[in-house]
Amino acid sequence: MTVKTFHIHIRGIVQGVGFRPFVYRSAINHNLKGTVKNTADGVHIKINSDRKDAEAFLDYILNNLPPLAEITSHNITEIKTSEIFTQFKITESSGAEKINLPVTPDVAMCNECKNELNDPENRRFQYPFITCTNCGPRYSIITQLPYDRPHTTMAKFKMCKICEDEYNNPLERRHFSQTNSCPDCKIEMQLYENAKLTDDFTDLQYIAKKWKEGKIIAVKGIGGFLLTCDASNPEAIAKLRKRKNRPVKPFALMYPDTKTVKKDVFLSETEKKELLDIHAPIVLLKIKDKPGNKLCFNLINKDLSRSGIMLPYTPLFEILLKKFKNPVIATSGNISNSTIIYDNTDAVNKLSGIADIILLNNRDITIPQDDGVVKFTEKNKQKITLRRSRGKAPVYINPEIKIPDKSVFAAGSMMKSTFALFSQKNIYVSQYLGNTENYETCINYETTYNRLKEILKFKPEIIIADKHPDYFSSRFAEKEASENNAEILYLQHHKAHFYSLLGEHSLTESDEKILGVIWDGTGLGDDGNIWGGEFFIYENKKMKRTASTGEFDFILGDKMVKEPRISALATAGKLKKAEKLLKPKFTTQEYAVYKKLLFENKLKSTSVGRLFDAAASLILNIDKHLFEAHASVMLEEQAAEYYGSHKITLDEAYIKDNEIPENFSTYIIEKIIEDIKQNTDKKYTAAKFHLTLVKYVINIAKKTNTEKIAFGGGVFQNALLVDMIIDFMQKDYTLFFNEEFSPNDENIPFGQLIYAGLTLMQ
Repeated sequence: MTVKTFHIHIRGIVQGVGFRPFVYRSAINHNLKGTVKNTADGVHIKINSDRKDAEAFLDYILNNLPPLAEITSHNITEIKTSEIFTQFKITESSGAEKINLPVTPDVAMCNECKNELNDPENRRFQYPFITCTNCGPRYSIITQLPYDRPHTTMAKFKMCKICEDEYNNPLERRHFSQTNSCPDCKIEMQLYENAKLTDDFTDLQYIAKKWKEGKIIAVKGIGGFLLTCDASNPEAIAKLRKRKNRPVKPFALMYPDTKTVKKDVFLSETEKKELLDIHAPIVLLKIKDKPGNKLCFNLINKDLSRSGIMLPYTPLFEILLKKFKNPVIATSGNISNSTIIYDNTDAVNKLSGIADIILLNNRDITIPQDDGVVKFTEKNKQKITLRRSRGKAPVYINPEIKIPDKSVFAAGSMMKSTFALFSQKNIYVSQYLGNTENYETCINYETTYNRLKEILKFKPEIIIADKHPDYFSSRFAEKEASENNAEILYLQHHKAHFYSLLGEHSLTESDEKILGVIWDGTGLGDDGNIWGGEFFIYENKKMKRTASTGEFDFILGDKMVKEPRISALATAGKLKKAEKLLKPKFTTQEYAVYKKLLFENKLKSTSVGRLFDAAASLILNIDKHLFEAHASVMLEEQAAEYYGSHKITLDEAYIKDNEIPENFSTYIIEKIIEDIKQNTDKKYTAAKFHLTLVKYVINIAKKTNTEKIAFGGGVFQNALLVDMIIDFMQKDYTLFFNEEFSPNDENIPFGQLIYAGLTLMQ
């Protein structure tokens, strides 16, 4: 009988996840002979078999994947060859000119490694860098593809005999685990304290002791350094705030385990699952009235009902938190508003002024990443991603998206900057990079792009940028287009937000028209004004602006963004009834100058972000932001407190059924002023403001006769607003929110990619 040979090609996240050992074991169990290897375009399997057994083998693989593997495509073909295999073996990886597979993200320590870490009988007991094929760093240590040890910063570490045997044994969990090491061939730690460096540092109990003494300690994680201190020590927290130049903005916390977490916050099963996920994000959780761990919540996140909490995601943090037995502050290792520090030399030079002690290690990081951040709405547990970073970036897999053959670079926005690529039929969306108004962030953006470009051997053919000509990302896009002789396209900011929703929910081919409600703080509109309260209709693969929340004056540039009182003046300054409320917010000279500007101003805005600022200034007297979106967050807090304890109906909104005021923005501010003058409960007024926004969407949806509605833009980070939308609209409408991506400007480059893909494939 003639032996047939079949070739199976599998693409997706299949490198650095134990995929080849899994295929090897599966082939042995199926009594098949052949080979499996990594290449730059995925995993290739050859087997001697008949068609039926080959397809059964492929089905088994697809239905029993390793924990970290994700498949984007697969095919099976018969090869016209007389090649006969005598065994099944794993062969050496091979490279190619063009990389055609996703880059694997970093993931948290798996349960099997955690058990070994805490097992006194295991040879890796308390080893701070234990990993296997199911966990540990990937993206942050890679230098090129395919993902093999020589192509990572682990290349300089020579494995001991036992580790090498594990690495070469296809039946071992650590077979081809590129980060494999142990105490005998270890990654070494160094301690920097009092201007002295201690090599081969191992006494982690010392770190716990220093936390108890109130010391600030910078610890190197997967994506960079975290600044840490005892979360129950007010002096240590105050010292960290002063040194980091972060007077009020909330700090994240790291807890030893979920049992300790539950003493301080409410933890639903949904939130617990997210905390324990392999992506290991920070999760914003609601603080109990009487927290049990005696933490300084008034210093950690003053006046806020939620706290950002994460669990140890590396073995080093697992050991440290177990020894300390209490939560610690865990915030990015940087000066506020600059990028996270990840290089050992930079850490010593730049963090010594903040940290009393720096705990380094000699496993280098090539690509820095902050921790991801998510939250869930109080009532409906709708997921809201606030920062997509470590554990998720840079890969995004959605087989429903049609990807063009062209290489596309999407440059993103200014705030919450990220970039995205179409490369060899894969989608990449970078980690959160920061605000490119900051010079260091611009350098980080360019460095991260160039590194990924080099890893993927990427050369852009099409580049897409925001229409705002002064964004760093737009200027960088134009420079990249010029250097690569690439075509450049431009897309309006809020349309990019809408396209991100259409892409994430696979709606680009929808036969029904979709209403896009895109609300944020700032984005240059097609008319040259500052948009941010937009309604679009998407139909027949075309998008058009159909309405807005109404214009008001935009004055004083960034000062208006930072001072809610300016937004209050811009929306209410021409109303005689508002003068008594507005005047006390300014000096006599300021009021005269700003009022004059108001009447001479030509630039207009429809920003719902600024509308929130105006409402917060009027209702709560928050006139200057203490941190980003401070006023909006506090307005949400007050409204949520009322909504959680009172029944409220749509009839209580400031507008009636089907009512669409000529200028909704100024209309709602007028109504708020009337409530303030009548001494209406501030929390109720705040709740009515949110409720009226929901009713306005309903009225626009009725007018445009749309049943499908997508909500995007930074305003929809507001969990109460999202809950209200679901509560009052899900019965009659199909609702879509960003979940995988943040609704804020982080999703802009993904939306730009979706637009580019549609444009190129029409």
